[in-house]
Amino acid sequence: MRLEKCWFCSSTVYPGHGIQFVRNDAKIFRFCRSKCHKNFKMKRNPRKVKWTKAYRRLHGKDMTQDATFEFERKRNRPERYDRNLAENTLKAIKVIDKVRSRREEKHHSNRLKGKVAKERKEAKKEHEQQIHMVVAPGAMAKDPSASTSKTSVKVKVQREFDDNRMEE
Repeated sequence: MRLEKCWFCSSTVYPGHGIQFVRNDAKIFRFCRSKCHKNFKMKRNPRKVKWTKAYRRLHGKDMTQDATFEFERKRNRPERYDRNLAENTLKAIKVIDKVRSRREEKHHSNRLKGKVAKERKEAKKEHEQQIHMVVAPGAMAKDPSASTSKTSVKVKVQREFDDNRMEE
């Protein structure tokens, strides 16, 4: 049983599934579903369509350099059947899948590592800009003895807010 790859989205095309298109120059294009076939007919570039593997790899969403991909590569050289070799290959496939899944999890965690710190920084900045909506107008004026920089910023923001209210 030969599993083919979709030309457009790189997903697996199982026997008896999908669509095949043969161009006049005898080049064969295999598609997993009509969605891929229609996008091909519309002359869309798979690297610019966000749901394809080509886009995900190009933009760093999926792993591109990994030794486990070598095992999946198509080989056109016929191999002589050997029972021991087939048995060892089936065992190795399970191990390779585990290794690949671990590496993908690590890749995704590394990608998302800086996201939490960035979100906190943005939330803090927004909080400082919108402090007048959180603190009551009279609360900041009652505490002039505070000498920390954060409270002085809050007092300045509160004074600007009060000045803007008086101008209206």
